[in-house]
Amino acid sequence: MSLTDLESYELLHAPSLAALVALVADRHASGLHTVLLAGGTDWLVEQESRPPLPSGVEHPVVLDVSRMPELRALEVVSGEGGDRLRVGAAVTYLELRRSAVVGERAPLLARMAADVGALQIQARGTIGGNLATASPAADGVAALAALDADVLVESVRGRRTIPFSALQTGYKTSTRAPDEVLVAVEIALPSRGAPFVWRKVAARRAQAISKVALAGVAEVEDGRVTRFGVGMASVAPVTARLPTVRALALSRPIAEIDAASVDRAVEADVSPIDDVRSTRDYRLHCAKALVRAWLRQLGARG
Repeated sequence: MSLTDLESYELLHAPSLAALVALVADRHASGLHTVLLAGGTDWLVEQESRPPLPSGVEHPVVLDVSRMPELRALEVVSGEGGDRLRVGAAVTYLELRRSAVVGERAPLLARMAADVGALQIQARGTIGGNLATASPAADGVAALAALDADVLVESVRGRRTIPFSALQTGYKTSTRAPDEVLVAVEIALPSRGAPFVWRKVAARRAQAISKVALAGVAEVEDGRVTRFGVGMASVAPVTARLPTVRALALSRPIAEIDAASVDRAVEADVSPIDDVRSTRDYRLHCAKALVRAWLRQLGARG
């Protein structure tokens, strides 16, 4: 189809989150497809390349959620377990990049957001859209993996929290039910000044999908890593959380972790492929180099 055919779609605005959830549930129960649209940076591209719908098949209803207040939160929430950053599903990457709160308390998110496409994409793309698409190449999702985010979803059955570790089940699939609406993500904030890393390997610094991207956040005390979150894009069918690397980093003083052990851990955690953007061998080489450099950075902090 052509983007000029978008006028064939019915565009609706739900007056509230409760109304949105009810509408999505009703349409799902009737076997009807509904698109929740915020920035549209993925969905509009997909429509441009999609073949025409068969005769008699209705276009899905498109629900604009970009201005829904319940999905626009960007705030620090205090609780018994410490401060948490709540980022609404409709918050854009430009807002993450420019937020003083994010820059101070979760600088990894701000740094990553500066590399998500051109300024136009940053102004439209949302953290919820990245999660809903569930692409293993998504920069924002790699950062959320590193920050051990919780994903808040809501349906007519109520609200539930999905730990990021339990979210992705395969290539562009997740444990979020079809009638559940992404509301926000919550992140247990690291200590102020905690070291972090964001490295994106691509044909260009921005405006390109990552060949490999590494997001990491850590806390170090007396030469040992006490918190080690990591997410890697474009090296597996899902965002890679590198559990073997994490276990290695937490197992001993950083000074005792040798390069060969790091390389073996990376090989155990990733399964890159050859595609139009890169090769398996190059991705594996980059993955090892990025993780080794990250651990050297932590070791230099003592």
